[in-house]
Amino acid sequence: MSSWAIVALVAIVIWGIVESIRARAGIITDEDGNQKVVAREDGRSQAEIEAARREVSELKERVKVLERIVTDSNTGDARVTAQIAAEIEALRALPQAKEEQRK
Repeated sequence: MSSWAIVALVAIVIWGIVESIRARAGIITDEDGNQKVVAREDGRSQAEIEAARREVSELKERVKVLERIVTDSNTGDARVTAQIAAEIEALRALPQAKEEQRK
């Protein structure tokens, strides 16, 4: 086989690979040579797509709540509130400790 035949064969194989990738992506060429993307039908109904969108939006809301829970406990105000609550509990325990020492 001559070197020009090998070059031609490789060019045809590469052209075929490029065309198959375009076809998978949904890119078509009209009679004027213009390329455009067409919507692909992957077998999913509109109801399934809407259900998936609703589920994604619900999951986004859950993530927002979890982020708020995680970040709210780490804020300066939350730490101050926890420290004050601990001090109040310690003060409540003082009278009981004094009474036990007197006995």
